[in-house]
Amino acid sequence: MPRITLPLLALVLSGCSLAPDYQRPPSPSAEQYPSGPAYRGGPSTTALPRDWQGVFRDPVLRQLLDTALANNRDLRVALLNTEAYRAQYRIQRAELLPKIAANAQGTRQYLPRRRTGGEGVISTQQSATVGISAYELDLFGRLRSLSDQALLTYLATDEARRGAELSLISSVAGAYLTWRADQELLALSRQTLQADEKSLRLTQRQRRTGTLSALDQIQATTRVDSTRAAVARYTRLAAQDLNQLQRLVGAQVDEHLPPLPLADEQIARVPPGLPADLLQRRPDIRQAEYQLQAANANIGAARAAFFPSISLTANAGSSSRELADLFDAGTGSWLFQPQVNLPLFNAGSLRASLDYAKLQKDMQVARYEKSIQTAFQEVADGLAARTTYQQQLQAQRDLVEASQRYHDLAENRYRTGIDSSLTFLDAQRSLFSAKQGLISDRLAQLLAEVNLFTALGGGWDEAPGLAYQRSAVLPK
Repeated sequence: MPRITLPLLALVLSGCSLAPDYQRPPSPSAEQYPSGPAYRGGPSTTALPRDWQGVFRDPVLRQLLDTALANNRDLRVALLNTEAYRAQYRIQRAELLPKIAANAQGTRQYLPRRRTGGEGVISTQQSATVGISAYELDLFGRLRSLSDQALLTYLATDEARRGAELSLISSVAGAYLTWRADQELLALSRQTLQADEKSLRLTQRQRRTGTLSALDQIQATTRVDSTRAAVARYTRLAAQDLNQLQRLVGAQVDEHLPPLPLADEQIARVPPGLPADLLQRRPDIRQAEYQLQAANANIGAARAAFFPSISLTANAGSSSRELADLFDAGTGSWLFQPQVNLPLFNAGSLRASLDYAKLQKDMQVARYEKSIQTAFQEVADGLAARTTYQQQLQAQRDLVEASQRYHDLAENRYRTGIDSSLTFLDAQRSLFSAKQGLISDRLAQLLAEVNLFTALGGGWDEAPGLAYQRSAVLPK
C-alpha cells in the first residue's frame, strides 16, 4: 500500500498543467538576407568576434565602454528592475510549497462573580501548535502556471536589461565616434583657416602693390570669414559631443585622450553570408518570445480557474491550563480542515478571463513577429550600408586626391601670376569641402557599422537557443 500511496501523493502535489504546448511561431522573415549590388562584399578571413570587446578596436573607446557599463544610471535602473522581477518570481514560486508555522499563545482571563455565580474566577490557557494554513493543492496546475509566468516575465525583463546594455554600448560608441569626427573637422578647419589667412595676407600685399584688385581682396576675406565660422561651429559641436559622452559614461572624460584616427580600422568587419536566424540573439526578440511564453502559461492558469480548488489547514500541538504542564501526557491536540471551492456561477468572469488570456497571447505573437520583421530590416539595411559606404568612401578619397592636385596646381599658377586668385580660392574651397566630406562619410560608415552591430544583437556568432531552466535562476 505505501508503494502506491507515495507516487499518488507526489502526483497530487505536483499537479498537471492546462497550459497549451508552446510552439514558436514561424519566422515572418526570409531565411537569408537580401543579395544584390548593394550587398556585395568579399569573404572574411578573420576570426569572428563574439561581443563588443572584440568588435571595437580603439582602446580608449573600450575603456569608456567599461566605465559606462559600471556607472550609467539608466542601466543601473534596468538592473534593479530585473532584480525586482526576480524577487516577484521567488514570491510566486513559494506558493507551490506549504507554509509551516509555529504558534504559541497564552490567555489569562478574569470572570466576574455574576457570570460564575460565586466568587470571581481567573482562568488561564496555554497552547503551542505547529501546522500549515490554507495550503492549496495544485491539482490542475494553476499555481505552476502562475510560477512559470512569473519566471518567464523575469527572464523577459532580464532580456530588456541586456537590450538596455546593448543600447548603451551603441550610444557610447556613436557619441565617441561623433566626438572624434568633430574633433578632426575642427582640426581641419583650423588648418584651413591658417592657410586662408596666409593667402589673405599675400593678397593684401599684392593689393598694395597694385597687382590685384579690390575684388580679389574681398574674395580672400570672405573665404577667411567662412572658415572662421566653420571653426566656431565645430568647436561648439565638439564641446557638446563631449558633454553627451560624459553623460552616457557617467564620469568625466579626458578630452586629451590619445585617439585612434577615424581612418584606421575602428570596428571589426561583419562577414558576408550571415544566416537570418542570427536575429534570435537580439535581446528584443528574445524578450518578445519570453513574453509570449509567459502569456501562454497564463492561459493555463485561466483554464485551471474553472476547476475545483482544494486547500488544507492542519496543525498539531498541545494545550494546558498551566505552562508547566503544557507538554505533559494528555495535553495533545490536532486539527485537520480541508476546504473545497467549486465555482458554480460567476457571471462569465472566468470565461472572460480565459478569453483575455488568449487575446494577450495573440497580441504577443504579433509583437514577436513584428520584432523579427523590424530586426530583419535593420540588419538588411546595415549590410547594404556596409558595401555601399565602402564604395562611397573610395570615391571620396579619390575626390580628395584630385582636389589636392587641383589645389597645388592652382596655387602654383597663382603664385607665378598665371591665374587670378579666383581660381586659387575655388581650389581651396573644393579641397576643404572634399576633406570635410571624407570625414563625414567615414563617420557615417562607422555609425552604420555600430548600428549593424546593435541590429545583430551585439555580435555575429551563432545564436544561442532560447530556453529556460528553473535551476539556473533559483537563489542559492
